[in-house]
Amino acid sequence: MTDVTGEVETIDRGFAAQIADQVESFLLALRAVAREGDGGRGISLLLLEISQISLAGARLGAQQDFTPRTEYQPDVGPEADVEELRLALAALLGNVDTYSFVFDPYLPEVVESQLSDDLTSMASDLENGLRHYRSGDIAEALWWWQFSYVSNWGNLAGAALNALLSVVAHDRLDVELESEQEQIEAAEAVLDVDED
Repeated sequence: MTDVTGEVETIDRGFAAQIADQVESFLLALRAVAREGDGGRGISLLLLEISQISLAGARLGAQQDFTPRTEYQPDVGPEADVEELRLALAALLGNVDTYSFVFDPYLPEVVESQLSDDLTSMASDLENGLRHYRSGDIAEALWWWQFSYVSNWGNLAGAALNALLSVVAHDRLDVELESEQEQIEAAEAVLDVDED
């Protein structure tokens, strides 16, 4: 019986370590993208980073519910101040920061939000779990990451991913349409010259 419990604990520890690595990678990348301030490159990098952390969330969501050891969340110190990060992301995203999405597709209501707010909300949730993990409370970290994924950051990640993909699609596809329009205008100009 002890061996089975030990096995489960080892699996949870290994799983928690994988999630913690993905969380830490996301948080570092998010801060680096915001600090760099390159909107064009930043949007593509955010798309990649949100996709990767969404995989971690999906893995958490697919697990049987984790249970915290105590009824109340242990104190692991103050939350990280994300205001500077939020402002840097807002500046980076500029006119694509505000977007609309449907929060719950089964109760369709269009919500307007800011990518900078949503990304920092995700960062706060993920960082809170990371503080539990670093303090050695793996059960609380897994519970928090899973709970906050299902209740908040998973939905925000999906909405942000869709918004950023839309920005990339407009950037790439609208350019092609403009190129086609230029070709049509050039052809019409040639036809007008031939008719004269």
